Amino acid sequence: MISDIAVLVNLRARRGSQAVARACRRTLPGARVLASRSLDEAVDFANGFGSSPPSLLISAGGDGTAVTLINALRGQPAAQSPIGCLRLGTGNAWARTTGSPNWRNAVEKLGVLQHSSAALPLRRFELVEVDGVLAPFAGTGWDAELIDDFHAQKSGLGLLPAGARNGLGGYLHGLATRTIPRHMFAPKPVEVELTNTGADAITIDERGQPVAVPGGGHGAVLYRGPVNVCAAGTSAEWGFGFRAFPFAGAVPRRFCMRVYGAGVLEATWRMRSLWRGEHPMPKMHTWMLTRCKAVFSHAVPFQIGGDRVGRKTEVEYTLADEEVNLLDWRQLAA
Repeated sequence: MISDIAVLVNLRARRGSQAVARACRRTLPGARVLASRSLDEAVDFANGFGSSPPSLLISAGGDGTAVTLINALRGQPAAQSPIGCLRLGTGNAWARTTGSPNWRNAVEKLGVLQHSSAALPLRRFELVEVDGVLAPFAGTGWDAELIDDFHAQKSGLGLLPAGARNGLGGYLHGLATRTIPRHMFAPKPVEVELTNTGADAITIDERGQPVAVPGGGHGAVLYRGPVNVCAAGTSAEWGFGFRAFPFAGAVPRRFCMRVYGAGVLEATWRMRSLWRGEHPMPKMHTWMLTRCKAVFSHAVPFQIGGDRVGRKTEVEYTLADEEVNLLDWRQLAA
């Protein structure tokens, strides 16, 4: 029996609301429920568990909500608590990966689970660490730019009416009206040098099998050239079903590192294949690494877990010591 459930409802998430919090309080008697309006409130909620961690922690928001909880709980007993992700954000990468249903169905399932003696069905995920922050993915390039362009496209002139600029439609609108045009007329392409600073590098062959990289030991330069995406992930999806890291989890205790060197026109032409994570892909380079360093020719936008964190000329990606257990909604339904 799940004796103690804690729920953090992010009211700033796209679909976060007091209605979600009320449904959780009604359906999950005795659960610790917070409807949070700020990052500080969410952190205080996580820090308040102390030596009494919940049996299950529900992250009712987007990927940023889960990332906030994981980092706030780092080093505490509650860091071992399984996390269930509700699909209330924008991209919802973790929620989609674990098969989270709509929030009403999810809360109903949790109500049944609260009185069940069955073991929690869980999936274990590695984490990437950048600048001391844990996340399921982080990167620079179009993925980071799209976050800004998504918010910028919500107002002003555009191809879509204002009411249709949320969710996936808003991201595609920002891509078409801002990201792609900016790169078409960029004065100079960005270049990157990617160096392996961890264990011997592994790549993925044309059959989708992990193989050692010849000469890919510690200190080896794995790639030097043009770049439009340079990102690491431990979960296959980036959001909206975009399989940015299709080989995440293929090799235990490794993150999936990808560099895409094609120009904007070629990338647009291959967008469907990129979205589906098809492999092999011209000018897409994939490795399974434990640590690496990327040095860029000039400052580029950077995101961690879907949140922009400024611009950088150097980034070090590290496989975190910590892992996280997520509630597997698909197995729960079965």
